[in-house]
Amino acid sequence: MLDVAPRPVAGREDALVVDLPADRLAQVRRLRTAVAAFVVLHHDVPRPRSLLSGEHLTRIVEAVYASLRVAGSSTFRFEAAGADSPTFARLGDEFARATGLKLDPTDGELVVKVRRGARRDGDVDPGWDVLVRVGPRPLSARTWRVTDFPGAANATIAGAMVRLAGVRADERVLNLMCGSGTLLIERLLAGPAAAAVGIDHDDDALAAARDNLEAAGLTRRAALVRADALHPSSWATGPGADVRPADLILADPPWGTLHGSHSGAAALHSGLLRAAHEVAADGARLVVLTHEVKVMEAAVRAADALWRPRPPVRVYAKGHHPRIWVLDKLA
Repeated sequence: MLDVAPRPVAGREDALVVDLPADRLAQVRRLRTAVAAFVVLHHDVPRPRSLLSGEHLTRIVEAVYASLRVAGSSTFRFEAAGADSPTFARLGDEFARATGLKLDPTDGELVVKVRRGARRDGDVDPGWDVLVRVGPRPLSARTWRVTDFPGAANATIAGAMVRLAGVRADERVLNLMCGSGTLLIERLLAGPAAAAVGIDHDDDALAAARDNLEAAGLTRRAALVRADALHPSSWATGPGADVRPADLILADPPWGTLHGSHSGAAALHSGLLRAAHEVAADGARLVVLTHEVKVMEAAVRAADALWRPRPPVRVYAKGHHPRIWVLDKLA
């Protein structure tokens, strides 16, 4: 968390701006719900070629060095319309000479975005913005993710789910369909819990979750159980392996692209709501991330005697626009 209030960005719904001095730039690495952080420079120039001039180039190089002081990189790349044009080839040569970094158009670590500025009332020309990413990896690329698993939840979205649910030190946390452990890990990194259990029927997913829990230093704070998440009677009940009744239940059901199927989505979502209610404590919260928006809406309507939904939150994930649902248990 930062102690500086964010401000909206004119003309954009996917970004916020935070005013930080250069010596505090490293603090952005503590952000849990930001996909990436960039140093943003606005240039009152008519075209990207003008960025080659001394004053503008100097500002951009200074931003690159500010990023490198937070986390080093050896290569860079442009993300811009016309990034393969002669103008950007010249700009890349100038960057390389000034910074010692190598231009790698495909896999460059340090990302430099160049885009049109936001047009404001009265602007004759909105100019151009240059954004230099802080660090060689996006903030959503967590260091604890040492073993990936197809279809794993985006860690930034998982962090947002945890924030929407709230963190209570005395709560028992249950992660249904835990996969490689993203939701479970983000919850435990956000604060202590009385107990935490992840449940999945896939051995490969559970192996990945164990690896990631170990990398996050959380092995002793969570238990993993191989079982069908939709049938609580099948869960193991050994020491630390069952948190019923659960105060917080997290779930990221398969979307039917890499796991599961659209044809089975209705039964899966309705079954999830029933199973979660069966093991939930009074006043429990259920937080679900799903791309099956209409299916989830129908399931929630059908379960109106079990759960009270809060307004869903729309998020962006690799070309998809899933929703985060937070539901409160009814008696």
